[in-house]
Amino acid sequence: MIETGTLIRRGLKLSHLRLVAALAETGQVGAAADYLGMTQPAASRLLGEVEQICQEPIHERSGRGVRLTAQGQALARRAARVLLELDGADRDIREVSDGMVGHVRIGAVTGPALDYVLPAVRAARLELPDVTVEVEVGPSDLLADLLVSGRIDFSVSRVPDGMQPELVAAHILAPEPVSLVVRAGHRLLGMADITPADLMDHDWVMPGPGAILRRSVERRLTDLGLPLPRVRLATSSFLLTLSLIQQSNAIAPLARAVARQFAGSERAQARILPIDLGFEVPSFSLLTLAGSHLTPAAERLRGLVLLQHRP
Repeated sequence: MIETGTLIRRGLKLSHLRLVAALAETGQVGAAADYLGMTQPAASRLLGEVEQICQEPIHERSGRGVRLTAQGQALARRAARVLLELDGADRDIREVSDGMVGHVRIGAVTGPALDYVLPAVRAARLELPDVTVEVEVGPSDLLADLLVSGRIDFSVSRVPDGMQPELVAAHILAPEPVSLVVRAGHRLLGMADITPADLMDHDWVMPGPGAILRRSVERRLTDLGLPLPRVRLATSSFLLTLSLIQQSNAIAPLARAVARQFAGSERAQARILPIDLGFEVPSFSLLTLAGSHLTPAAERLRGLVLLQHRP
């Protein structure tokens, strides 16, 4: 068993970690050297030192570049985390006073981005004028990867299937109701009483089979004893979905917050169908990386997001 600190005692330095992390990104010693502002011979010398310190092969030649071995990839993952933590430490030092200055990176799935993150960002513009905010909107699996890799501070999303739940700390917020959206002028909007059978006469636009929205909608239809709709196009792109329903008679299930935003007014080119089949996506949460500490500015934004939750 390797004792704690063995690699450090053997001489592993920050420059070694930076090189291994750069190699994982570039796949070339020369490109890694350029990125780090050193000569290629200096980078090659550092790489040799890493292998001597680790007493394992870290890289192997691959065409015109290099490929990290399994041992090298393991070290690169740790190196990237160490460098991200050091970046976080730098941010902590600069923002430690009161969280009134800094940069916060938030991830969110589409509905909560509108209902939770956007109001929080608006409030931050008044309460924290020197804090800048970056918002990444995407599916929960992508956001989970960004969170674990340290590229966002927290997310308003779900723990994706297959992810180890102990990797994150979750503050459950709310389930996400779903509405059915069609183009303005759709014949269903003129019907006095829409039935489920009427819905099944049309194509539906939904995400791919593995998406939580699609699985939730199909599970609810099955519970109601209804057939699954025709899905001629599956896409996770909201813009493509909105464009398709505006140009066809297709039906799209969308998070209610999104539907209200883009189909909730008389001037909108899309409309919400006046029928509720009880579609609902499981609860989303405010997720942080387990064992990590938010910067003061990120903690303030987290508090503003939680203020939007009113049980």
